[in-house]
Amino acid sequence: MASDLDVEIQGDSLDGRHVLLVVSGGIAAVESVKLSREIRRHGAELSIIMTNDAHKVITPLALSWASSTPIITEWDSEMAQLSRFDGVIVAPATRNTISKHIHGVMDSPAMMALSAARANSTPMLFVPSMHSDLFDDPVTSDLLDDLEGEGSRIVHDEPSEGRRKQPDHIQIVAELCHCINYNLPNRKKVAITLGANRAPIDSVRAIQNASSGATGWRIAEHLYRMGHNVVCIAGVTSSDPRFTLPSVIRDGTPAGMLSACLDVASGAHNPDAWIHAAAVLDYYTEPISGKKPSGGSDWTLQLAPGPKHIEEIAHLANECVRIGFKLAVDVSVEELLERASAQINRLGTDAVVANLKDEVHDPNSPRGRVVLPDGEVLEMRDDGELCRTIESLLHIRD
Repeated sequence: MASDLDVEIQGDSLDGRHVLLVVSGGIAAVESVKLSREIRRHGAELSIIMTNDAHKVITPLALSWASSTPIITEWDSEMAQLSRFDGVIVAPATRNTISKHIHGVMDSPAMMALSAARANSTPMLFVPSMHSDLFDDPVTSDLLDDLEGEGSRIVHDEPSEGRRKQPDHIQIVAELCHCINYNLPNRKKVAITLGANRAPIDSVRAIQNASSGATGWRIAEHLYRMGHNVVCIAGVTSSDPRFTLPSVIRDGTPAGMLSACLDVASGAHNPDAWIHAAAVLDYYTEPISGKKPSGGSDWTLQLAPGPKHIEEIAHLANECVRIGFKLAVDVSVEELLERASAQINRLGTDAVVANLKDEVHDPNSPRGRVVLPDGEVLEMRDDGELCRTIESLLHIRD
């Protein structure tokens, strides 16, 4: 029987990592229960230190329940605050706490822990939360500049109701994961296309492929948490990422998405890998001017084949890892795999993710299959396994 202390593991981006959460005395400390449990959902071992002022906002008992570990609040002989951590997050980070850290004040276990983490070059993430008047004070700006100058990362929300509130706990933990994993070896720059194309047929109607964009978002989220630099080129989507990704280009038209891909592929920071998860329109037409009147006779459309985006950028991405997607309907698994292999042979891609439409949302069927150039087929059970498999393929040319 599961204990109410348990959490449902949602990813492995902090697996085997020891994370320290420092909770200071801002009102946003009430969010620390959610934050603690979200950190654990990604596999981390969690330790928590509270400042004395934090006790006035939330009790150590609440955080002990959330973290399933004793909370450090006072000096003791074990000096656990001097332990080596893989990452430190200060949330909420009051201006008082930030100022003490920058100026080397060490008047509590929390401040000693931050000083030791700085000495050990431990990745640190600060989440400032305070009234807007305090945040906009030039002194605060100087303190935040000093934090960034030391190599710490800062995450904050836009002003709302006169405050800089703490961002959503999912957003914070995603940034923590990226902060910790960013310095792992062989991190890649990855471009991901996702979502559907939509092409007008008159001024009010359009044809569109069926794609929510959910798979592309899940892949992008996983890769970002694992420390890779990710740019998303998103078409029309009916789903949203679970946190704000740092670089998203949106254009749902076939020509607009292709133009965005060409710009990214030819840019100064061209990607190391391309993941083509978008449902690009294979056929569309030139729209008529204005709106075709309703209630008339049949309307026959002449659809012409459109350019394949994966082919159009190939000359700019030959040195990149290239992963295609193939969706088939009403065919056997054998036929699906043959079509995926044919795509590899025709386009020179490094892998193809092959899906049968009827299986995608069927919990009793494979989530998908990855087909490799040598004919090997990797079967995946769920989104997590799909994301981990795709990440492993980023290194296929290393």
